[in-house]
Amino acid sequence: MEKYVLITGACINTGVAMVERFAKEGINVVFTGRSIEKVHGAENEYRRKFPDVKIYGYHIDSLIDERTVDEKSVCKMFNDIDEKGIFIETVVLNAADQGLGIKSFENPLTDFMRVINTNMVWNYCISEYAAKRMKENGGGNIIFINSNTAYRAIPDRIAYSASKGGQLGMMRAMALDWGKYNIRVNAVLPGMIKTDRWEKNPEFYNNVPSRFTPIGDVAVGEDVADAVWYFAAHARNTTGAELVVDGGNTIQLYPIINN
Repeated sequence: MEKYVLITGACINTGVAMVERFAKEGINVVFTGRSIEKVHGAENEYRRKFPDVKIYGYHIDSLIDERTVDEKSVCKMFNDIDEKGIFIETVVLNAADQGLGIKSFENPLTDFMRVINTNMVWNYCISEYAAKRMKENGGGNIIFINSNTAYRAIPDRIAYSASKGGQLGMMRAMALDWGKYNIRVNAVLPGMIKTDRWEKNPEFYNNVPSRFTPIGDVAVGEDVADAVWYFAAHARNTTGAELVVDGGNTIQLYPIINN
């Protein structure tokens, strides 16, 4: 079986940087996205840029509704991957529900449930399907794209922070239970990242407190991709670990803003 990396949420922003990081190293890629049009477009572009690497895109939704994870879609994807003779040696769980605009006392409980089910239950579902195959093929590794908001809360993001905090507990438990199968499970914790949201609203992001880091800059997608690559390619004896990529934001009590 041929070895591949599976990267979820890889049609835009940081997900693109991750696909390109692995492809540049000659690693074959399977990636997912929520829009069938974006998946097809990204697949064509990746294949154009990396003609010597095999790249397959899958359109997959995380939920059927706020209460129900779409396990059938995950099962269908892995069955198709099996039929292609592909072994997913590395999983990068990048796709997430950002939980934006959820206000306490205003939004329905199902909005909270949607974020938890996407960021925790769906990611567990993918991890378990992948880990069953890793167990039979000598091991592998799973990498969560988490967030420094697992430790440092920001306004109106209770569901997101809760999901990321729970995700770290899940990551450590997976690392413990699956270590005997040579499956490593780790997490990258980015802070603010320069994505398309930054480009669309530069005035806001140039002045938001979290952009004032000790090193004076925030991450780009390639910084996060490098951290993922470290866990995938170099951290042979590391599992249950967290790597923070936030310019030092987590270490400071409050940002130093020089007006």
